[in-house]
Amino acid sequence: MRRVVSLFLPTWSTDRVRRKSGSAAPPAETPLVLIGREGRRRVVLAADAAARRAGLRPGIPVTKAQALVPGLIVNNADPVGDAEALDRLALWALRLYAPIVAADPPDGLVIDTTGAAHLHGGEDAMLEAMIARFAASGFTAHVAIADSWSAAYAFARYAVRPIFVVPPGESATAILDLPIAALRLPRDMVESLRVLGFNSIGELADKPRAPLTLRFGPELGRCLDQVMGQISEPIDPIRPPISLRCARFLASPSPQPRRSLAIQASSSSSCARCWRPKALAPNASICFFTGSTTASKRSALARLCRCAM
Repeated sequence: MRRVVSLFLPTWSTDRVRRKSGSAAPPAETPLVLIGREGRRRVVLAADAAARRAGLRPGIPVTKAQALVPGLIVNNADPVGDAEALDRLALWALRLYAPIVAADPPDGLVIDTTGAAHLHGGEDAMLEAMIARFAASGFTAHVAIADSWSAAYAFARYAVRPIFVVPPGESATAILDLPIAALRLPRDMVESLRVLGFNSIGELADKPRAPLTLRFGPELGRCLDQVMGQISEPIDPIRPPISLRCARFLASPSPQPRRSLAIQASSSSSCARCWRPKALAPNASICFFTGSTTASKRSALARLCRCAM
C-alpha cells in the first residue's frame, strides 16, 4: 500500500528570517511578521508563533497589526527566496529519506515513503527523527503519514498532534472528522460550503455528488476522492541538477610535464564541446589527476581548469 508523508512548516518564512539573522535574531517571544502588498494594501503575509499568540494573522493590514502589538518587528516578505529554499529542502530530503520528494508550496514537502520507512526504523521513528532534525535547525514542523497525499496533507495541518500516523488502510475513515478547510480547495469555495452548513469532511462526503458538482464544479468531487484514496494523486518529484563527467584515458603514462599540460588543454576543449548547452553546465569544473610520484610533478600536472561556456 502506498504511504505518503506530508511535512508542514507553519512558520517557514519567519523561521528562515530568524535563522538567517543568526545571533542578531530577535528573541522567540518577540512577535515577528513579514509584510507585502495585496493590490494597494500593505498586509501581513506571514506571522510567527508569538505574533499569532498576540492575535495577528496573514491578511491583516500592517497599520492595524502595529497598533495591536506594540514593539512588533516588521520585515519585508521574500516569497521567491522562500520558494527557492523550499526546493533546496526538498533536495535534502531526497538524499535522506526517499527517492520521490517534491516541494508543496508555500510551506511544505511531500515525500512518498512507500517501502522506505523500514530503513529509518519504522514510520513512527522516521517521523520523530524528522521533527527533531527540523527543531534542531530552528524550524517548527508538523508531519503526518497516510495512504494518500491529500490525507497526509490534511492531517499534517489539522491534526492536534505535531506527529500523526494514520494506520494503513484507515485514511478514508480517519479523515471524516477533519474540517472542510483540510481539503485543498479554494478559500472562497470553503467559505461557500460553510454558508451551506458543511463543517466537516464527513458531512460533505455523505451528500449526493450531483448537486454539489452542479454548484461547485468537478474540483470538489475530485478533492474528496483524492483525500479518501479513491483516485491516484501523482507526485512530480524534484530532481537534482544534472551532473556530467568527461574522461580521457591514456594508453601509457606521460612522465613529461609539458606533454601532460598539452593533454590537459586538449581535454578541456573536449569537455567544453560536450557541455556546450549552458543550461546543463554554465560553469564546468575539470580536475586532472596523475599517477606521478614526486611532489614537483604533482604540482606541475594536477591543475584545476575552468571552462567558460
